[in-house]
Amino acid sequence: MNRETIGEVGLIARRSVRRTFRQPALIVPVILFPLLLLAINASGLDVTKNIPNFPADSYLDFALVVTFMQGGLFAATTAGTELANDIETGFLNRLQLTPLKAPAILVGQLAGALAVAFIASVVYLAIGLIAGAHIAAGVGGALALIGLAMLVALAFGGLGAIIGARTGSAEAVQGMFPLLFVFFFLSSMNLPRDLIAQQWFRTIATWNPVSYLVEGLRSLVITGWDGTALWRFMVAAGAISVIGFVGASVSLRTRMERT
Repeated sequence: MNRETIGEVGLIARRSVRRTFRQPALIVPVILFPLLLLAINASGLDVTKNIPNFPADSYLDFALVVTFMQGGLFAATTAGTELANDIETGFLNRLQLTPLKAPAILVGQLAGALAVAFIASVVYLAIGLIAGAHIAAGVGGALALIGLAMLVALAFGGLGAIIGARTGSAEAVQGMFPLLFVFFFLSSMNLPRDLIAQQWFRTIATWNPVSYLVEGLRSLVITGWDGTALWRFMVAAGAISVIGFVGASVSLRTRMERT
């Protein structure tokens, strides 16, 4: 990728960021909705900490990372919706007049979703600390938490971009939101896997890569620097990112060839 191409990708990225921040409807729910659920769960499920072998002293510490995961889920919707809008308005057709390839276009398009995810992650962390959460891994762990949350947003953003590129419909992208939420709830998001009583639920949670994303983030909050949880996180995040990026690039390339 030469300097000119990098500059063009940068222009697409800046456009993506500006356009996203000009739409409060894409930002406000990303911040408020996860924090609202955190407040409800932390107060209503706090007695869960009394379960034998529960890994945290408060349910707030245990549930804090769920907000980062939900932020990643919103990143998928944002990335896919913005890409679909560019297809519907013909902006993608104009990009075909440039030497940019599909992967480079995709990198620029994801910038807006990642920018929102970064700001939301900082807010989640700040509100959590104000509410009394404790980060076992310390200041470095808090910074790592934001970094890993960005990887989650990148991974799910790629999945959203696949739907956006294949359908060219913002409505279709938004329709995948409930499906992704199902994967969230069928994970170790609300309880550790070893405390899930139902065997079928525990089996699904064990095979669900979302569980390893949640557990990697959660380890920084309630355990510290847990090498096993973190490498599992990296494998799961890396696999989803590769699938999302490759799938979205192929879908985008196919659409560009058709038009």
